[in-house]
Amino acid sequence: MEERTVFTVSEANNFIKALLDGVPQLQGIYVRGEISNYKLYPSGHHYFTLKDESGAMRCVLFKGSASRLRFRPENGMRVIAFGRVSVFPRDGAYQLYVSGLTAEGVGDLHVAFEQLKDKLYKEGLFDPAHKKPLPRYPKTIAIVTSSAGAAVHDMIRILGARWPLAKIVLLPVRVQGAEAPSEIAGAIRYANRWRVADVIITGRGGGSIEDLWAFNDERVARAIYDSELPVVSAVGHEPDVTIADFVADARASTPSNAAEIAVPDQNELRRRLAATAERMAAREAARLEALRKRLAELSRKRALTDPTAFVSDKRMLLDYTRSRLAAAARRQLAERQKTYAALCASLDALSPLKVLGRGYAVARAADGRVLKRAADISIGDRLDLTLAEGTLGCVVETIGGTDDGKDGKEL
Repeated sequence: MEERTVFTVSEANNFIKALLDGVPQLQGIYVRGEISNYKLYPSGHHYFTLKDESGAMRCVLFKGSASRLRFRPENGMRVIAFGRVSVFPRDGAYQLYVSGLTAEGVGDLHVAFEQLKDKLYKEGLFDPAHKKPLPRYPKTIAIVTSSAGAAVHDMIRILGARWPLAKIVLLPVRVQGAEAPSEIAGAIRYANRWRVADVIITGRGGGSIEDLWAFNDERVARAIYDSELPVVSAVGHEPDVTIADFVADARASTPSNAAEIAVPDQNELRRRLAATAERMAAREAARLEALRKRLAELSRKRALTDPTAFVSDKRMLLDYTRSRLAAAARRQLAERQKTYAALCASLDALSPLKVLGRGYAVARAADGRVLKRAADISIGDRLDLTLAEGTLGCVVETIGGTDDGKDGKEL
């Protein structure tokens, strides 16, 4: 009877692993599929499943390989994974150990660009409200670019021709390669820390997306966003668009265009100043002509040609006014005299003296009371009679016409 070999689970898993590891075709295989169940662990390792319409395969992307990715894997993304197929002995399940990952249909850089663009947009780094205005007449301009490229020479030439008053500070950095993003971001932070300029221009000449990739780096984007100095992005040619263009305070189509944006044109400014000077001179000439005409009109005024005429006119007006006032006073006095005479006549007609003049008298008791009734006096009382001329002192001897009907009494 043939003796059978009995494996432990671990032995069987290791045996299968050895078999798979011994197949050359499985040690460098490309697998196309859609990412699902994607997870990133704190260790930095990525775990996900590749699937198609009828199958699925477990995959692992270790931290070292993941650090070389240009984009961030996401669920639903269609990719082409490169790696080796092997067995993880602990679980006894085979999986694809991925060492390279490429987005299907578009390049890795394009995917990375869109992912970073979407991330920074959601964080508000592209918000127009955050963008700072460029100074109209900068005194110092900092250029963050390669000192060996043609772009820096074009910018220096144009800046010197357009605005020679500005000082140019070159902060040389690498604009391509793995070290470029950190150098560009560091130069921008240095310019802000030491306030070396009024405005910063950062960029480079044209190239492929790989050549321009340093300006799609998140570190550069955040350095531009955090800059207190306004930043002009000048990367590549007109069709080239980078993340730096979206974050910067101003975007130039080319480095040469950035130099034109950053400073005014001295020739244009001279023309504007000349035109302004002409307008000011014309307005001043018009003002002087108006004043000259006004002076001529005033010089013909009577007050200047005959200064005493004004006094004479006022003196005549004074005489006329005085005569009018005197006439008015006389009229008012005559009217009041007439009124006074009428009042006097009325009073004279009502005067008791007039009555006395007609033969009447006024009788007063000894206490000065005017007697109106015989009953107010008694026989023997003294009374005074006031006549038209003089006064008589009398003693009452008889009283007649009293209220009791008697004719009177004798003394």
